[in-house]
Amino acid sequence: MTIDKAYIRGSMAAILSVLQHSSCPHNIAFHFLISATANASLLRATISSSFPYLYFRLYPFDHSSVAPLISTSIRSALDCPLNYARIYLASLLPSCIHRVLYLDSDLILVDDIAELAAIQLGDNSVLAATEYCSANFVSYFTPTFWSNPCLSLTFANRKACYFNTGVMVMDLDRWREGDYTRKIEEWMEIQKRMRIYELGSLPPFLLVFAGNIVPVDHRWNQHGLGGDNFDGLCRDLHPGPVSVLHWSGKGKPWARLDAKTPCLLDALWASYDLLDTSFAFDS
Repeated sequence: MTIDKAYIRGSMAAILSVLQHSSCPHNIAFHFLISATANASLLRATISSSFPYLYFRLYPFDHSSVAPLISTSIRSALDCPLNYARIYLASLLPSCIHRVLYLDSDLILVDDIAELAAIQLGDNSVLAATEYCSANFVSYFTPTFWSNPCLSLTFANRKACYFNTGVMVMDLDRWREGDYTRKIEEWMEIQKRMRIYELGSLPPFLLVFAGNIVPVDHRWNQHGLGGDNFDGLCRDLHPGPVSVLHWSGKGKPWARLDAKTPCLLDALWASYDLLDTSFAFDS
C-alpha cells in the first residue's frame, strides 16, 4: 500500500479491516510506499500506535524519475507521483520478495485476505485483478490513440478489457524479468507527446496488460463507491457477493463523513475509522 498525509486515514482503516478479517493476521507483512520527502518517523509512529504488533516496513519512493512522465489527468489527485509508485514495486521491494498483493488506500476488506493472496497466476501471467469486459474499453483512450494504427494495434490479438488496479496480485519475479516498469514508462513517454489517454496511472497498465491478466472474482473489488471522477456522487454496490469495498472515484468516505454528507455505504467504512481527527504530516 501507499501511505501519505492525504490518505493516511483511509490506509489505517484498510489495515484494520485486513487484520480483523484475517484468519492468521500474524502471517501478514505490510509494505508501505511513502514519498521520499515525507516524515517517515511520524508515519511509523502513527501506524505503530494503532497497531503495535504489526509487521511492516516503509519504503521511500523518490518520484524524481516518474514526475517528468506524469501528464495532467481529469482529476488532480490522480497526478500525485505516489499514485504511480505501484509501477515501481519490483525495484522498491527487496528481490527476496517474489509476490505481493497491492491494495489502494480507499478500501476495506470484509473477508480473509489469504484467499485473495492465494490466487494462482498460471504459467505466464504477471498479475491478477478484477476484469470488466462490459465496460466501454474504447473510452479509456483518446481518438488520437485509436486513429493511429501504430498505437491501437497494440491490442491486436488480445481480448482487452478494463481492469481496476486498486487490488492486484503481482508476481514481482515475472515483472522484473519482463522489465514491465520500462514498458509502462514507454507508454507514458508517448502520452507526453501525443495525449493518448486522460486517466492517470490506469491506462498505461491497460496498454501493457489488458487481455493478459488472470481475472479475479468481482467480489474482491466492488469498486466505484466514490462515484465518478467529477462529482463523486453516491453509488450502490454491484450485484453479487462482496469481499472488498473500494471507494475509487472522487468521493472518499472520510471526506464525506467530515462534511456531514455521507453516502449510505460510508457508514460501513466508518466502523474501521481509527483517525477521526486531522493529522498534519510534514512533506
